[in-house]
Amino acid sequence: MKKIYFLKPLANFIAIGLLIMSLSRLILFFIYRERIVETENFWYIFPIGIRFDLIILCYLSFLPAFLICVLPNKFLFNIKKFLHVYFLFFLFIILLMELATPDFVRQYDTRPNRLFLDYLIYPKEVMGTLLKSYLTSMIITVILLGAGLYFGYKKGKKLFYPTEEKYSTKLILFPLVAFFLFFGARSSLTSKRPINSSNAVFSTDQLTNNLGLNSTYTVLYAAYSLKNEHSASEMYGNMEEKEAFERVKKYMTASPEDFTDSNLPTLHTQNPDSLREKPLNLVIFLQESLGAEYVGSLGGKPLTPNFDQLTNDGLLFTNLYSTGTRSVRGIEAVVTGFLPSPSESVVKMSNSQTGFFTLAELLKNQGYDTSFIYGGSANFDNMGSFFNGNGFENIIDEEEFDNDGKKYAFKGTWGYSDEDLVVKANEYFKSQKGKPFFSLMFSTSNHEPFEFPDGRIKLHDKKKNTVNNAMKYADFSIGKFFEMAKKEDYFKNTIFIVIADHNTRTYGKHLVPIKKFRIPALIIGPNVPKGEKYDKLSSQIDIPPTLLSMIGMKVETPMPGRNIKDIKSGTKGRSIMQFNEINAFRVDNQVVIMQPKLKPLQFKIENDSVLTPVKLDEELAKDALAHVIAAGNLYKQSKYKLKTK
Repeated sequence: MKKIYFLKPLANFIAIGLLIMSLSRLILFFIYRERIVETENFWYIFPIGIRFDLIILCYLSFLPAFLICVLPNKFLFNIKKFLHVYFLFFLFIILLMELATPDFVRQYDTRPNRLFLDYLIYPKEVMGTLLKSYLTSMIITVILLGAGLYFGYKKGKKLFYPTEEKYSTKLILFPLVAFFLFFGARSSLTSKRPINSSNAVFSTDQLTNNLGLNSTYTVLYAAYSLKNEHSASEMYGNMEEKEAFERVKKYMTASPEDFTDSNLPTLHTQNPDSLREKPLNLVIFLQESLGAEYVGSLGGKPLTPNFDQLTNDGLLFTNLYSTGTRSVRGIEAVVTGFLPSPSESVVKMSNSQTGFFTLAELLKNQGYDTSFIYGGSANFDNMGSFFNGNGFENIIDEEEFDNDGKKYAFKGTWGYSDEDLVVKANEYFKSQKGKPFFSLMFSTSNHEPFEFPDGRIKLHDKKKNTVNNAMKYADFSIGKFFEMAKKEDYFKNTIFIVIADHNTRTYGKHLVPIKKFRIPALIIGPNVPKGEKYDKLSSQIDIPPTLLSMIGMKVETPMPGRNIKDIKSGTKGRSIMQFNEINAFRVDNQVVIMQPKLKPLQFKIENDSVLTPVKLDEELAKDALAHVIAAGNLYKQSKYKLKTK
């Protein structure tokens, strides 16, 4: 036993790491116990967890193991402080990630992932949110991290400093140590590929599956996966490009003769509902996190009296589903009509920053003024860059609010309040004086830490800064906008839509919590049927082609979404949802769910909340795959655009 005593620093590092991650997993289990125990064999999360904890710890142990075994004692003792700092640093990271996990799970129903990395580049907004909404968690985290550092510093010499051993003994044992670390990191000797997160999937509850992982692994794996973010085939399977586009086209409302360019596979002519000599203006009022569950007219909480009243003036979508869980995914859907995919939203990807189709680019070419109006910073989530490069002539954001010398109602962590936004937008629209315009308005108030001015609403919850009260305030601002707009000349020449980007927390016991993807959309404007409802299953990507039809202009567009005015009777509704790395393709009450490197699963849906496993329809599964393959090809080959003039 004394012969391997020199490996004590490695053993201590692995043991402490296992203790931190196992204890965190146990705490998460008890927090979500009622949900987790519904899963058959839920206890698998613990042996799976040990397996994935060892994977990350073995990877991190390669360098110190090499130094301890290969360096002569004289040189090794000269770098003992480096080993101390190395082990302490990664234990600090592991502890930090596990301490951050409970709040992240509460918000996103999954362990820290790509979203965690995305938010790191917005320290101002994130820190403001943390201080106002998670102050208690931050204090506890700081205390525990401080205690961990203190303990590591005081006990580190005893735990992590190397000990003397015969050099020959270390060299002889090095191959054995390397083998065990290699085996631990791969977690398999028979598989051609190292174990990855798909090996933690044993149930249809994605949170339960996630508890078998650890947060250091999920974040590092997300960072590693960035290099494959454009490759749907790597994740879900291969399909020939021609077949993929043929399958996508059969779900479109365009006829074969409508397609206009073989080099741009989805580009097609779209005729309006009725052709107008002077097409209408178009305003999209995108609502932050306004899920259907908060909308009274959709059977949700009684938080939206103004929106509910406005449904008497327009067309309400009652069975509409968002394409994702992030604002940039919602923007992608309603502004570009692009198909959701496992890649990041095109708003943030490099190959779509110019020359990518948007409603703004199309309407700018038709002589429209095009604008993005937002109370926060347009730089957030790369919106400003994407919009500036793709047809938005005027970007009005927090900086302009700051500098215009006017007095506004309220400015919070995420920017100016929704009522400030609608006042600014109304003034801008009036200033167009008859020139046609397209605008995207994007709200901010319904976002944690849920800040809004006093005295505007009767609080739903006693505590002010809650999601329910923020919803009511967002609704108050919607009502205020239309109250102002109806008094202006531009109102009678404009198609308006109020639509959510996504729901709030997207969670549930299924691989894809479909119920949480349901969102409202209300279209108001000339010749829009009043007080009517569109009940057919539909997707967020169906909205922009429908809006183009309503403004009265014949156009060419690459959008694969459906114009609801052209859907033939008897056609089944369709929606597509991207949930982290899981893609759900739903037709009527059947949904195919694709997970990375796993065979697709199919379920029958009842009331959005009951999913019953059924035999996989291979053709439907191919249709599902076709849509993500087509999205990847359109992006990579720069074929989602208008014809170059």
